[in-house]
Amino acid sequence: MGRRRPIGPPGAGASVNVTEVSDAGGSTRASHVSPRSSGDPRPGRPSPLGVIWDGAGVNIAVAAPGAEAVEFCLFDDADRESRHRLPERDGEVWHGYLPGVGPGQRYGLRAHGPYDPGRGQRYNPAKLLVDPYARLLTGALRPDPAIYGFGGGDPYGYEPDARDSAPFVPRCVVAGPARRDGTRRRGRGRHPADNRPGIPWSQTVLYEAHVRGFTRLHPGLPARLRGTYAGLAHPAVVDHLHRVGVTALELLPVQASVSEPALLERSRINYWGYNTLGFFAPHAAYAATGDPIGEFQTMVATLHAAGIEVILDVVYNHSAEGSERGPTLSLRGLDNATYYRVEPTDPRRYRDVTGCGNTLNMTSPHVVKLICDSLRYWVSEMGVDGFRFDLATALARNPDAFDPTAGLLTAIHADPLLSSVKLIAEPWDVGWGGYQVGSFPAPWAEWNGRYRDTVRDVWNGRTSGVADLGYRVTGSSDLFEHGGRRPWASVNFVTAHDGFPLADLVSYAEKHNEANGEGNRDGESDNRSSNYGAEGPTDDPTILSTRRRVRRGLLATLLLSAGVPMLLAGDEFGRSQGGNNNAYCQDNPVSWLAWPGSEPRPRAGAGAAAGAGAGGRDPAGPDPALLRLVSGLISLRRLEPALRREVFFHGGESGPGRLADITWFRADGQVMSTADWNAPKVVTLVAHIAAGAPSSARAGAPSSATSDATEEAGRDGGCAPGVLGVIHPDGADTTITLPAAPWAQRYDLLLDTADEDLAGFPATLADPRRTLLPGAVVPVRARSVLLLRAHPPA
Repeated sequence: MGRRRPIGPPGAGASVNVTEVSDAGGSTRASHVSPRSSGDPRPGRPSPLGVIWDGAGVNIAVAAPGAEAVEFCLFDDADRESRHRLPERDGEVWHGYLPGVGPGQRYGLRAHGPYDPGRGQRYNPAKLLVDPYARLLTGALRPDPAIYGFGGGDPYGYEPDARDSAPFVPRCVVAGPARRDGTRRRGRGRHPADNRPGIPWSQTVLYEAHVRGFTRLHPGLPARLRGTYAGLAHPAVVDHLHRVGVTALELLPVQASVSEPALLERSRINYWGYNTLGFFAPHAAYAATGDPIGEFQTMVATLHAAGIEVILDVVYNHSAEGSERGPTLSLRGLDNATYYRVEPTDPRRYRDVTGCGNTLNMTSPHVVKLICDSLRYWVSEMGVDGFRFDLATALARNPDAFDPTAGLLTAIHADPLLSSVKLIAEPWDVGWGGYQVGSFPAPWAEWNGRYRDTVRDVWNGRTSGVADLGYRVTGSSDLFEHGGRRPWASVNFVTAHDGFPLADLVSYAEKHNEANGEGNRDGESDNRSSNYGAEGPTDDPTILSTRRRVRRGLLATLLLSAGVPMLLAGDEFGRSQGGNNNAYCQDNPVSWLAWPGSEPRPRAGAGAAAGAGAGGRDPAGPDPALLRLVSGLISLRRLEPALRREVFFHGGESGPGRLADITWFRADGQVMSTADWNAPKVVTLVAHIAAGAPSSARAGAPSSATSDATEEAGRDGGCAPGVLGVIHPDGADTTITLPAAPWAQRYDLLLDTADEDLAGFPATLADPRRTLLPGAVVPVRARSVLLLRAHPPA
C-alpha cells in the first residue's frame, strides 16, 4: 500500500516554544491573551471532549484514535506559539489539564502520527488544527501552499508538506463558562432555552433566511447592526416577522465556516456557509459585538419572547477540508480514516456522496458523538428549537445504502433532548440511491422536493397530473403516511435559498449565473420556471399581469396545503437575484434583501439579463397586495383547523349530516370519478374540506367507501363551516359550479387571487363581501385561486 512515513512527537521536552512570523489574518472577535501557563500539562479527564475552562485552568480532551501524540498550542498577543504535549491517553482520547489558561486564550492543536495515505492516515504536525469542539473561532483562512498536508502537490503521494500552516489558518478561542450556569449570563435576561415558544408542528410556518443577507440593507436598522445576530433581534425585524405571521426562522448555516481556497483565490467567498469548520462555534463574522456566543443567545431569547422559534440549517455531511486535494485544517489531521469515508480499495481517496469533496464517516462512533454533542450544545446552551439537516441521506448511509435505523438517526431518537426538538431532513444527497423523500422515520419532517416540483410544474404549464397535485396539497400521504407519521412530516416549499426566489421563478426561463465566475455552468439548469414572454424585467403589461397571477397562485397553493409551509425570505415583497439561481458566493445585493425603502443598489451580474432586478425592482412587477396575501393566508391557517391537519385525509362518501373530510369536484360541481382523478393535466381542481374531526386514514382518490372518520367529521363538524378551494392554473378563463347539498347551503367568497384587491381578502374572513348559493356558476379567471367558506345545511 506504499511506504509509511512516521512523523513523531517532540523528543525529550513536552513543552516547546515556537515563534510565529505572522498573524492568522482576518477580523478577531476575541481578545488576544498571552499564555499564562508554564510547564507541562498534568493528567486531565477524557470527558467532556474539547477545551473546557473550570475557573483555574482548562481540561483538554481530543479524540485522535490513530495519533501518537497530540499537542495543545497556545498563542500570545504577538502570535508566539507554545506547544504542550497532552500527557495521557484513555482509549482513543488524548487529554491533559493546563492551569492558568482562561477565557479569551487563542489555541490550536497539532497531531503526530504516520503520514500514510495508502492506509488513510494523513498526520502532519506542521499543520495547526482547529479543535472540532471549539466554542469560538477567530481569524480567517488564507490561501497558501502551507495549508495543504501533502508535499510536492501530490495528495496521493507519501511525502508530507513540512511548512507550518499556523500563519494562514484560524485560531480557536477558550470560551467562558456555560451561560446557563456562569456569571456572564447574569443581567442579560432569561436564557434562550428557558423561554421556548413550543409551537406544535401543525401550527408551524417556516421562514428561511440568511443572517447577513436578511438585514444587510434594512433601512430601519442602525448600520452597525445590519447583517448580524443583533440585527435579527431588532424590533423592526421582529415586527416584520409578526406582520408576515411566520412562527419559525430557519437560518442558513451559522456554525463557523470558511470559504474554499479556490473561491478565495477568485476574490469570492462561500456566502451561504455550507462549509463548516467549527461545529460548536457561532460564525463570528455575523456578530456586531465581541461576544458572538452571548449575542447569538440574546437573539434567540428575543425571538422566543416574540413567539418565534429558531431552526438552524446544519451541515454534518461534510466539512470544510474538501477532497483529498483540500487543506488540512481539523479532522483530517486528527484521524483522517476515522472522521471521513475513504475508498476501501484505495484509502488515499474519499468516497464522497455530498458533491463537496468529502463525506463524514457515519459508521464511526466518534463522528456520531461529535454530531450529537454539537446538536445538544446548540439546543441546551444556545437555545435553538430544531435543525434542518443538509443532505441528510448522507447521514443515514450504513455504510452505503440508506438505512432509517443508521447509527446517527438511532442516537438522535434515543436522546431525550434531541428527540424533543424539530428535526427536518433534506432527504437527498448526490450518491447512488440518494433521493429518499418520504423515507425518514418519525419524528422527522422532510423537505418535500416532490411538492416543489409538482406545484411548479402545474403553475408554470408543465405536465403534472390531477392525482399528483391532489396528493401534494393534502400532505403527500403517498410519501409520508407510514410508521405513524403525520401531515406535518411534509415541509412544503416552492422556493428556497438554492434556486430562484419566487419573483425570478416567474420571470426567468434560464439561469444567469455568470457573476459566479464559473461560465454559467453552476446551478440547476432545469428550474421548472417560465418568463411568460420576456427574459427578466419587462414593461409589457400582459407579461407582468401573468407573472403576478402565477406568483399569487403559487403562494396561495403553498399556504393552503396540508403540511408545514416554508417561505423564502423576501418572496413576500418581490425579492430578486437577477436570474442567478446559485448565489452561494454572492455577498452583495444579488443575495441581500432589497427591503422596501432601502437605497437602490447597482445591478450585479454579467449582462443586462443577469443583473436586472438584483437588489432592485421586482421583475414580476410591483404588487402592493402581495404581503397582505401572505399574511392573510397564514392568519387563515391559524383560524381554520382544517388547513393545518394533524392527521391525513381519508375521503369517502358524504350524505346529509355526514361529510367526508375531503371531497374532490369537477368544474361542473359533480364529484370526481376515478378517471377524473387520474387525468394527466390539471385544468381546474376543486376540493371541499369539512370542518370536522380529522381522519387518521389514508388520503387518496375519490372512494365509495364510508368510514368512522367520515361519520366523525359529520357529527363534529356538520354545522361548522368548511372550506371550498379552487386551483385554476390554466391560462384561459373558465367557470365552476358550486357544489350543492350536503356540502353547503351557501358560500362566502373569501379570496380571489386574480382580483387586484384579492376580493377584499383578508378582511373578508370577518366580513364577507359576497354570498353565493349552491349551483351558482362562478367565473374563474386564468391562473387564479379562489377560496370560499362553505356553510353546511342546518
